[in-house]
Amino acid sequence: MIEKVNPSHPDKMADRIAGAIVDLAYKNNSNPKIAVEVLIGHGKCHAIIETTAILNVSNIKSTINRIAGDVDCDIVIVPQDVHLEHNQKDGVRCGDNGIFKGVPLTEEQKVMSKIARDIYEAYPYDGKYILDETRLIICQSNADTKKLREKYPNAEINPIGDWTGGTNVDTGATNRKLGSDMADSVTGGGLHGKDLSKADVSVNIYAFLKAQRTKKPVTLVCAIGDDCIDGVPYSEVVAQAKNYIDSIGGFEKFAEWGLF
Repeated sequence: MIEKVNPSHPDKMADRIAGAIVDLAYKNNSNPKIAVEVLIGHGKCHAIIETTAILNVSNIKSTINRIAGDVDCDIVIVPQDVHLEHNQKDGVRCGDNGIFKGVPLTEEQKVMSKIARDIYEAYPYDGKYILDETRLIICQSNADTKKLREKYPNAEINPIGDWTGGTNVDTGATNRKLGSDMADSVTGGGLHGKDLSKADVSVNIYAFLKAQRTKKPVTLVCAIGDDCIDGVPYSEVVAQAKNYIDSIGGFEKFAEWGLF
């Protein structure tokens, strides 16, 4: 059983905005510390940014409008906590406490991911999809339901009728669709809106990728300040996560679909 939401779902729009702001921080600084929370809906976007990076408010507003359209922007930028910043002064160390797991994807989860992408390519609007064994549920806004039924004849499509969707119908918030992003690998930490020193980003990515590689579940725990996780230097965990983020085009692209 798996649910996927597409990049135009309000929660994913919030994730994408947060990721794009992290991308801005990395353009100005090779190793920024940043944490972003976004709430968006009904013509408003609120972004709270804790960071060591120097960010241009005009660039942030332009980024929000590029992703979300013509919305009013409320942007708060504050320095990152001095203790969190100090944690990284003498080397790359774990940025937070946490428990993490990586679980190999099932064939069902892989199929759902492909179906979601195929539908979104035709209808780049708010959508949500569920696959539970033979039951496929497609809720796609602004869609030609007849054409969807022709392509997916056994699916339940827009069960209560056509709908509009988007941030003028529903609000979105960062890290509210982690099941869509991580499948069975979900734990307490959010993936989006944070720099790579944060365990919620790097250790989650590391555990997920290791599980796909080994085909076995991975469980990890870390404390803030740890310099080694799973027998691997934390700097290497961060490097593996960075390589992954770079390979897909940055944090905003990462936020579109998550890890699969």
